[in-house]
Amino acid sequence: MTRRNWVALDNASNIFLAARSDIDPKVFRISAEMDQEVDPDVLQEALDLTFDRYPLFHAVLRRGIFWYYLQDSDLRPRVRPETDYPCAPIYQPDRRNLLFRVLYRRRRIMVEIFHALSDGTGALWFLTDLVDAYCRRPRCQAGYLRGESEPAQVPVHDLTTDPFAQYFRRRRGSRAGREPAGHDEFRHAAAPAALSVEGPRSPAARLSRRRHRPRGRRIHQVRGTRNPDNRTRVVELGMAADPVLELARSRGAATTVYLTALFLKAVRQSSPGPERPATLTASVPVNLRQFFPSSSARNFFATIRVGHDFGQGHDEIAAICADLSGQFSAGATPEALEQKLRRLIRLERMPPLRIMPSPLKNLILRSVNRASSRGLTVAVSNLGLVRLPESAESRVAAMMFHTAAVRPQFCAMTHAGRLTISFTSPFVQTGHVREFARLLTGQGIGVTVTASRVTEAELGVDLPRHRTRRHRSGREHR
Repeated sequence: MTRRNWVALDNASNIFLAARSDIDPKVFRISAEMDQEVDPDVLQEALDLTFDRYPLFHAVLRRGIFWYYLQDSDLRPRVRPETDYPCAPIYQPDRRNLLFRVLYRRRRIMVEIFHALSDGTGALWFLTDLVDAYCRRPRCQAGYLRGESEPAQVPVHDLTTDPFAQYFRRRRGSRAGREPAGHDEFRHAAAPAALSVEGPRSPAARLSRRRHRPRGRRIHQVRGTRNPDNRTRVVELGMAADPVLELARSRGAATTVYLTALFLKAVRQSSPGPERPATLTASVPVNLRQFFPSSSARNFFATIRVGHDFGQGHDEIAAICADLSGQFSAGATPEALEQKLRRLIRLERMPPLRIMPSPLKNLILRSVNRASSRGLTVAVSNLGLVRLPESAESRVAAMMFHTAAVRPQFCAMTHAGRLTISFTSPFVQTGHVREFARLLTGQGIGVTVTASRVTEAELGVDLPRHRTRRHRSGREHR
């Protein structure tokens, strides 16, 4: 690869760039908790090896006249101890810097990525290879020596491969929308949700879609007191995965559907006036690699929107799951996703937009994102079941995933029989997390809770007051 290599950002990446803010810098984090304290020198050696296998991660972000683009660089990353709050901003318009960072704290190895560079799947691939390289490095600690040889690997996560162009700019007749060979491998390695997908014409799907189009009803928006310093509060819930899977199956739902139903119910119960009718919606990303195989670590996902109308007499978890399942079935099919993405790409490639200066494009995309956000209550993301290489599997105690958030959100992943759900929010209030935990413990699920500190009282320091605002707060459980 040479420094001349560059690639224009895809539609999703351009929206991340335009929509970023002090509250939501479009940064997410994936972490691995090791069995012992992290050795920063060994981690740096592992990072050097892994970085060379990911040409995409060498990129910096540049702004052209008409579009932003990623360009190869000769910068090298350095591991750092965690000193800032989670998911602090990475991209800085006035600096030419890498779009990810590798941090460590006690037993945790953390990778934070600016979302315009990669999605959760690409980040998970990178962290997996990083942890694998770390566990293979020679090291003397606790009475043992590790010195396995490095596996021979060829860089495949390059800069220039664009899976959106590969699948959605060609004619429909060339689409590979059927279940691909190796489909299970993609699901187990990085699928965001194990969705049970029905045909888009199923009666249940059509009925659910008709029901979820209320006329004249406002989408419920969560309000609260902004966190000081615009930092994101993170609350991690840990639990055994199998009992949650059994609960989901007993409701006839996939795990992601069940967790989304719990989340909407929890937000509803922690909001003012829960007896009033209200529509709550959730944005859910779908990993396109499930249907359109790609080894690119660039963004390759689409989002679907699901929701439930509360206050109409069918608000128990089973009924919410049934409602959401029909919407997932209709929206998370190769045909529906392809239709949506082809429409977006056609819009992106319209001549008037292509010749429009990038600052004006940013304004338009920001306005589109703001309008779309008015129809959302929460966001969810599930990276699904993660299996690590043998050298790392026994050394990793848990894995976590979370993102900066402009609204309440949870991110989930499962590893070694342990499900970790990380809640993030721009608000001080955590009543919805308390209600979510109560819904689980009420079904006999044991839950452990860890929370980050965000307020001055919690941190014991004075924090900057820029952009801190008071909003109408919901009911809070302490």
